[in-house]
Amino acid sequence: MVHYNSNLVNTISPPVMDARRWLQETPIETNQVLLNLSQAAPVDPPPDDLLNYMAESIKMNPASNIYGPVLGNPELREEIATRWSILYQGEINPSHVAITSGCNQAFAATVATLAEPGDSVMIVAPWYFNHKMWLDMIGINTTVLTLEKDLQPDVERARELITKDLKAILLITPNNPCGTEYSKETIWEFYQLAKENNLTLIVDETYRDFLSSDNELHEIFQDPDWDRHFVHLYSFSKAFRLTGHRVGAVIASENFLPQIEKYLDTVSICPNQLGQLGALFGLRNLLNWLVEEKEIILQRKEAIEKGFEFLPEWNLLGCGAYFAYVTHPFDMRSDQLVKLFLRKTNMLMLPDTMFEQPNPADGIRKFGQQIRIAYANIDQNQIEDFFQRMTKFTRENQEYI
Repeated sequence: MVHYNSNLVNTISPPVMDARRWLQETPIETNQVLLNLSQAAPVDPPPDDLLNYMAESIKMNPASNIYGPVLGNPELREEIATRWSILYQGEINPSHVAITSGCNQAFAATVATLAEPGDSVMIVAPWYFNHKMWLDMIGINTTVLTLEKDLQPDVERARELITKDLKAILLITPNNPCGTEYSKETIWEFYQLAKENNLTLIVDETYRDFLSSDNELHEIFQDPDWDRHFVHLYSFSKAFRLTGHRVGAVIASENFLPQIEKYLDTVSICPNQLGQLGALFGLRNLLNWLVEEKEIILQRKEAIEKGFEFLPEWNLLGCGAYFAYVTHPFDMRSDQLVKLFLRKTNMLMLPDTMFEQPNPADGIRKFGQQIRIAYANIDQNQIEDFFQRMTKFTRENQEYI
């Protein structure tokens, strides 16, 4: 009998793929069109200017079809260093920047560089499931900082969880799955905690371009010694809709990059060349377009917040970037409820059971009582439709409350 890696066997199946299978398995009892609120990735193609540039590059730019540097193309690394230095008011050099095949790979390469089996990484719960999956796959233990009602991480509670095996602390802001934004003061406190305990703070800023306030950009890069205890992760998937082209970035110390290069060369050899050209074009030509995209997302955020004001049975815990995280009023676990929602309303959402595990010391947030709603891909009319279906479902299923 074939022996499988027990770490892989014991890792959960990809939740989004599970949710897609529900679409095939669930008998839908309504003629309403599907509202897919399960995946937090743009479904629209990149803007026309970017599409045209990339299409032309395939034919006219030979570099778009061959291997490139393992750490990414120099022009893109330099552009990121320059723009990030201005944005964060710090000093970032191209030698601090590595391009990866999406932000998932940025995280995987970072953890592979910082930790080994038996070590631990601190993550908050609810967590982004791919982060937890990677840690489980490679035998890295998770130290779980459970978020309570405000879905904000508490640095003092984190301090109590530090052990000799802990190598890094991970934060995501704006958060996936909760949508909450962490203040620059909170991020700075965690950075100081990392420095005091010789740890690395990893901040995943995949959804940074959709922050509700530009004033909340953290100030870590303003510390001259930022590269000793800090790693920044980023994705171009959300900014320029390059999801299928897999372009992410790591910003870390110059000593860190030769180690991460070993991982990247072994796993993917080099980042997607066409995607890198697209990301560079976007940074040079589409930042005004991105500001408009941000405004659209923020308008949808506002509509979601207002809509839940008229659903008193529900409790909106967090809302921002692509996500709303809500407590449902029904006397059933969320993984059962979302399938009932799909059958009755043809709306696909994800349960909190995909983002955390039962906590024996259940606090304000009870396990199995929350749902993540990824609203960024539905427009204002669809948001109205969403709330009409939510209201009708809640009214017609009072026996479960």
